Amino acid sequence: MAYLRVVFFGGIFLGNAIPHFVSGTMGRAFQSPFAHPPGKGLSSALVNVGWGAFNIVVGYVLVFRVGTFDIRDTLQAVVSGAGFLLIGTLSARLFGPFHGGDMKGLQEPS
Repeated sequence: MAYLRVVFFGGIFLGNAIPHFVSGTMGRAFQSPFAHPPGKGLSSALVNVGWGAFNIVVGYVLVFRVGTFDIRDTLQAVVSGAGFLLIGTLSARLFGPFHGGDMKGLQEPS
């Protein structure tokens, strides 16, 4: 069961890699822990590519090297997917207000 925690956190790191790496490769600034203030200010595209790559490496190590992840093991797949979904949901809630994704004040199309 301890391995499931590792897989869960691996899913978090892999999910966290996506917005940073994609924003960086698109040449866009995005929030990162290195911005001022952390999580609110923007970091350069290059910083985000590096941070995304770091998250990919850590996620890979946690999911595939710490133990023997088997995608056919439903429990392992669900637990890693839960970590992936959790960080995606938290990111949407935290960063939505900065990028217009919170939908507050927006009118529905008529």
